[in-house]
Amino acid sequence: MTQSRRTRERDFDVDYRLSDRDENVHSAWDASLDPVLTIEPGEVVRFECRDAVDGQIDVETTAEEIPDVSFDPVHPITGPVAIEGAEPGDVLEVELLEFQHKGWGYNLFFPGDMDLGLLPDEFDDPDLHVWDLEGDVGHFVEGIEVPLDPFPGVIGVCPEDADGLDTLPPRAVGGNIDVKHLTAGSTLYLPVEEAGALFSTGDCHAAQGDGEVCVTGVEAPMFVTARFDVRHDMDIDQPQFRTDGPFSPTGVDEPMYGTTGIDGDLMEATKKATRHMISHLHDERGLTRAEAYLLCSAIVDLKINEVVDAPNWTVSAYLPESVFPN
Repeated sequence: MTQSRRTRERDFDVDYRLSDRDENVHSAWDASLDPVLTIEPGEVVRFECRDAVDGQIDVETTAEEIPDVSFDPVHPITGPVAIEGAEPGDVLEVELLEFQHKGWGYNLFFPGDMDLGLLPDEFDDPDLHVWDLEGDVGHFVEGIEVPLDPFPGVIGVCPEDADGLDTLPPRAVGGNIDVKHLTAGSTLYLPVEEAGALFSTGDCHAAQGDGEVCVTGVEAPMFVTARFDVRHDMDIDQPQFRTDGPFSPTGVDEPMYGTTGIDGDLMEATKKATRHMISHLHDERGLTRAEAYLLCSAIVDLKINEVVDAPNWTVSAYLPESVFPN
């Protein structure tokens, strides 16, 4: 097990540890679930989180097996944890203290006919890369090394009166928000809709490009450690956060290669920027198009450059060139 490179000097004690045993894991937002743990504000909990598809993929899995992966259910999340004093209208403060991966992860895309990811029409067959996670680095093909900055893909509290809600879409109370900057040292603020807040987390990513274009980041089983507080002085409608990034893979400004997508529809502009980056990685870096798609989801950041020059908008894909050998 390896800590994130962004874990701060340890200045906390863990008050509670939740394993990923079945009794501590659920796969839907449901207000009727009893808390597996109730804590006081200021206490620290260490969550053991399973991978996004609940152990259906391991280091021996091949791309040919991907169509057999079931989404029923998806996103096993650890919790719910109730926080004393949290009431509807309050805000739950979640200070992310530490992440520890277990030495491996994967990213994949599904067959095109499943209509998942940004470009399903361009990839009929599935593909998979199992990553060796060594310290702060994930190893891809052709000597490419991706810096690791783990974060939880799913992190949130229970929606009001939720009754078995799917975890796949993000919601106003958090959930599958996939904000890659919720790294160690960040603080997340979540609006509370149920008494106790009923917090859960999982679907951890060791790395991810903004956009998660092929539908997975570097998915990895992981430990997440967080400190909780209840804020009665805040009033928010959707998640907010404080973070110091990193906003580039190495944490400093570095050379990037960018491809632009220009279109009258933001989603089409996003697709064009990603297509152009896949072509760049194939033509200039020698990756297969499938490998390029996987790498885009793991490390390439999508940014909206402008939305004010009608009738067309600009989206760009940013590739850090430091991931390549030499």
